[in-house]
Amino acid sequence: MKRSFVLVAIALSLTFPGLVRTQEPQSAPSQEGPSRATTSEQPGVDNQGIRNYLLGPGDALDVRVFAQPDLNAVVEVDSDGNISSLPFLESPIPAKCRTEKDVQKDITKAYAKYLKNPQVSVRISERKSRQPATVFGAVRQPTRVQMQRKIRLNELVVVSGGFTERASGTIQILHTEPLMCPQPGEEALAAPIDGTKVPFELIKISELRAGKVQANPVIRPGDYVLVTEAEPVYVTGSVIAPQGIFLRDQLTLTRALAMVGGARKEAKLTDVRIYRQKPGATDQEMIRVDYSAIKKNQKPDFFLQAFDIIEVPEAGMFSPSRIGQTLMGAVSGSLGTMFTQGGSSLATRVIY
Repeated sequence: MKRSFVLVAIALSLTFPGLVRTQEPQSAPSQEGPSRATTSEQPGVDNQGIRNYLLGPGDALDVRVFAQPDLNAVVEVDSDGNISSLPFLESPIPAKCRTEKDVQKDITKAYAKYLKNPQVSVRISERKSRQPATVFGAVRQPTRVQMQRKIRLNELVVVSGGFTERASGTIQILHTEPLMCPQPGEEALAAPIDGTKVPFELIKISELRAGKVQANPVIRPGDYVLVTEAEPVYVTGSVIAPQGIFLRDQLTLTRALAMVGGARKEAKLTDVRIYRQKPGATDQEMIRVDYSAIKKNQKPDFFLQAFDIIEVPEAGMFSPSRIGQTLMGAVSGSLGTMFTQGGSSLATRVIY
């Protein structure tokens, strides 16, 4: 059932790309009556960790006291992380980084001073303490995702529809907010963020696809996830399909030529020319590369840079690489002309 639910959720998310993604759609009102505020919990998502949701400033709680309607209230966790607006309670109830069950116990204990065995229920009516994470760049659907539980980078990529062909091979993650409720060992992540030094992570897509744990970090509320777009490289001249291609991680001349179908037979591979823009200048430098030697492993491959122009020249008709082709073409052309023009004067013989 869980697998079916996940597959259906992914299908729906891809079908309606205009929606802002959340991790928990609205559910039906509680069975305690129509006056009770609805929650955004859903069982299938609860099983993935929302039941362990830790409260923060901005979250709203629906507090009910059985047989005491005057004590019922919808309260919000204040900026100090406390609940300070419950009827008849002077002392605030700590709520930040605690579960609703923990808060329920404290409220029950507080009302026990005035009531005998109070029956208190606490439910989260709104989750607003976490800012959404944003994924954009070379993804099929730039998306904002509400952070109701811990999610990892690969989940965010799936929600955004996956990478496009323009993905350069790296993902940049910018952390804009400190971690609200750090676990043991995460205390450093809860420190205030200096506006001039935003924490930054760089992830390789190849390592994420390979399943490396360090390449699949937990995304924090407020994170900006940028899938960087590749810059172009242009391949022209004597190749099968001259065109622009995208510069991905460690793109070499051999890979670039393979991506355009390879060089033609008449290509002059000993003198491939690469035009590269000089930094801070308007003119270009020309780099000559002996690709024939690279193919023979006599020279190392050549690494390309953004906006490089690769020109594969055509060898001359009487160059060593084309002399045989030229002579064969001349001979076949002469014979074809002779038979075409003088074919009517040739006698036809039939041998029985």
